[in-house]
Order: sequence, then structure tokens, then C-alpha cells
Amino acid sequence: MKNYKKLFYLFGLVTVLAACNDAIDIDQPGRLDADAAFENVADLQAGLFGVYANYDLSGEIAFSSIFTDELSIGFDNGGQGLADYGFVLNAGSTAPATFWVGAYGAINSANRLIEAAELITPEAGEEDQYNSILGQAYALRALAHFFLQSYYTTNYEDDNALGVIAVDFVPTIDQQLLRNTNGEVFGLIGDDLDRAASLLGTDTSDPTFMNIDAVNALRARMAAYRGNYTLAATLSQQLLDKYGLANRAQYEAMFLDTDNTEIIFKLERTNNDPYDGQGATGSPAAGGWAGARFAFVDATLAGSPYFEMGRSLFNLLDPADIRYDVNVAPTSLIDPDYATNNDPATDILVIQKYPGSEGQPLMNDLKVFRSSEMLLIRAEAYADAGSINGATNSTAALLKQLNDARFGTDTTLPVFANETEAFAAILDARRIELSFEGHRYKDLKRLGARANQGVLKDPIDCAFNGACTLPASDFRFTLPLPIVEFNANPGLREQQNPGY
Repeated sequence: MKNYKKLFYLFGLVTVLAACNDAIDIDQPGRLDADAAFENVADLQAGLFGVYANYDLSGEIAFSSIFTDELSIGFDNGGQGLADYGFVLNAGSTAPATFWVGAYGAINSANRLIEAAELITPEAGEEDQYNSILGQAYALRALAHFFLQSYYTTNYEDDNALGVIAVDFVPTIDQQLLRNTNGEVFGLIGDDLDRAASLLGTDTSDPTFMNIDAVNALRARMAAYRGNYTLAATLSQQLLDKYGLANRAQYEAMFLDTDNTEIIFKLERTNNDPYDGQGATGSPAAGGWAGARFAFVDATLAGSPYFEMGRSLFNLLDPADIRYDVNVAPTSLIDPDYATNNDPATDILVIQKYPGSEGQPLMNDLKVFRSSEMLLIRAEAYADAGSINGATNSTAALLKQLNDARFGTDTTLPVFANETEAFAAILDARRIELSFEGHRYKDLKRLGARANQGVLKDPIDCAFNGACTLPASDFRFTLPLPIVEFNANPGLREQQNPGY
């Protein structure tokens, strides 16, 4: 059932609470207070729908795809995304401002709901619903803080490094908050996930809401980012055992929004919601249909693609792999001699990861946590522990398991000479499995050094600007704090990330 129709009809309630003076938000005179806006559990439920409305992956999909090596400039490109495609990134760029303001808007809406819930006593029979609402609010606040951490801290594993601003309250107008340490921010995230787990029930049937499995998926991802592979291995294996991998038919159906076999949590998109539109094209500001990050009309050759699949990614795909069918539109023009011919008109790789649903081209649900990501996290844990080869309990065994599911046949067990090769294979597997889902930028940031990989575009895709490679050690794999935040909070200028 499409819950977003109800969600966005009720979004106005939280919008009243969410007008802001800066990215973090503050209490302002004349604002409708929580105790006036929320009077009972039904009001909290409506408010929770509004909290969900703040969450969107389309900006991540756009930025990660353009900035790394997932895309090439399409034949219908009119200048969209050229700065990000050329690795131009500074405090005035769109991605830093969009991600910062959007995530703190989400945190603010969650904080106001949590604050309001403290003033409400559920009626008899409403306790479970009340607890679920509050648990989801804590989980969503954790998700937004982790999103910020993933982009704005230089080192996930260093507790003393600067993180973002940890906000578990609604600031007042005179507060100008500075960055917390990673230890403090990740500590808050962990506490929020613990609170969420204690409040959420056992129902995991609807992947469009943050349930206990989504909480554990976030815990697993965070543990992998932090290098805590003992915890990452345990959590990812538990989820993989429960959800398994989609078969070929299920995998294809998943990206048509007709199968949820391996989906742990997704953001639902439906006709007539505020995301039902094109959104900002070629920009991390994004919004709108996910597929509109790549094409103006639809996911076909005639659909006016302004970005195409990058050749270095395409060259990793095997036509016998179902991921080839999901990602490459059948209307594409494929020139096996593209490097020699150097003719863009004979080599057009149209992206169809988001073909559309409900009769609306380019509009699809956004997959946040999938079991295949959990498998790849488990593979990282094996590699980190040195268990890279072997038919069981190894990185090689898990990568084979994933390939078996996607090819629908018994595939070759890989053999790695060393840990670097194993991490390179994991990074390649993530590049294929999670393409155009917003992971590539952060994957290179955290795994690039261990895999001896960075951005690597095919020479034909970067001949026009020379922006072909970017090592994972480059400072631009951490976003700058945005200028828009300095305007309201000038003290943060002294805490800008290195290189900016």
C-alpha cells in the first residue's frame, strides 16, 4: 500500500513546526509550540508522517553518480552537473548546502516530535502505537545524524576527529553550536538506536517504516564505516539470514517496485506526492523522481538522457548478469569499438535503474537498506579478519554467493592474492550491485585506500575536461561545511574541513 499519499496530506502539520532561521533551526517568537500542535497520539502519528517527508536519497544519487565514475555526459546534456563532474567542490557548492540543511531539517522535525511526545500520555490501548512512533522518531534522528557524519567527518574511525553538530534538542535563538567530536556524535547515534530498539515492536512487514530490522541495518552500516567489523559481521549476518538475496526475477521486480524480497527499508514514492516531479536536474539539490537524475523524459534512448552510464562502470557489467538488464536500457546503442571509433553517436549507454512505476516514468521507491549490502558488509568483515579465500566463511565465498544469485547459475569462486585484491573485489562488487544508489562516493572514501582504488573514468568520458582520476586520499572525499551555515553560525568557519 502506498503510505506516502497519507504522509504528504498530513505534512502541513509538521511544516508549521519546521520554519527555520538557519540550518539547525531555533525556537522563534510566534511559532506554534509542540504542546499546541500535538495533543494526542493521533497527532503524533500525523507528525511522524511529516518527519518521514524530510528524507530523500535523490540528492545523494545525483552527487555520488556525477562526482565519481558512474556517469558520462549524455548527448542531451545542456551543461548539467559539469562542475561536480570536474571535481569542483567548495563551501559554495550545492551538495554541501543541500545535504547539511536537509539533514538538519530532518533532525529538527524529529526533535520536535520527540519533544511533543514527552507531553502526551497515551490512552489505554495506545501504548504500543505511542512507543512505535517514538521509536521511529529516534531511529530517524539517528539516520540523519549518520548521514551527516558520512559526508562531513574526515575519519570515521577517529573518535577525536571533528564530527558534525550533535543536536538532540530544539536550540534556542541565542545558541550558536559548534561541531562535536566523532565520539560524541556516534555516541548519540548509538543511544538513539538503543532507544529505538527498546520502543519498536517486532513487526517488520512494512519496509517503508523504520522497524527493528532497519535499526540493525543502520547499526551494521555504521559499524562497517567505523571499522568495528566484529559487530558489523554479527548484525549483517543476522539480517542476511532473515532476508536472503533476491533471485533474478525478484531482483528485476525490486526496481519496478513490485517485490520487496531483499529490501529492509526504503523511501516510498507515489503519484501526487511532493516528490512526484522532475526535481533539480543535474544537481545534488535533486528532489523529484530518482530517474530524473539522468534523463528528462524516460529511461530510453528517446527519453532525452543528459547523463549516460560511464564506460568504466559499463565495462564491469556482464550481459548474462541480471544487473546488466536492470541498469542498461535495451534501447542503448553499444559500440564494442567505442575507444577506437570515438563517436558518441554510436555509443549511448542509457541508464534504466529507475524506469518508473505506477505509470509514471522515472519515479521509483528509493532503497535505503538491502540484504545485498549486508552481504557485502559481511564480506568486508571477512577481509578485515584475513579470511579472504575458501569455499566457506570467506570474502570469496560471499562474493560468489552474490554472483550466483545475479547470474542464476554456479559461478567461479574467486581467489585473491592478498587483502588489497580482496577489498578491490568488494569495492567492484559494491560498484555493480549498488550503482546509482548513492554509495560510490562514500565507498571510495572509506575503502579506497585498502583497495588501492579511487575515481577512475574511462578516458573517453573525461577527454573533454581531463578530470579522469581522483585518489581516495583526496580532501574532496569529505564535504566542506557550507557557506549557508556560516551566515547564521560564523564560529563554524574556524572548524572548516581541511583543504577548503
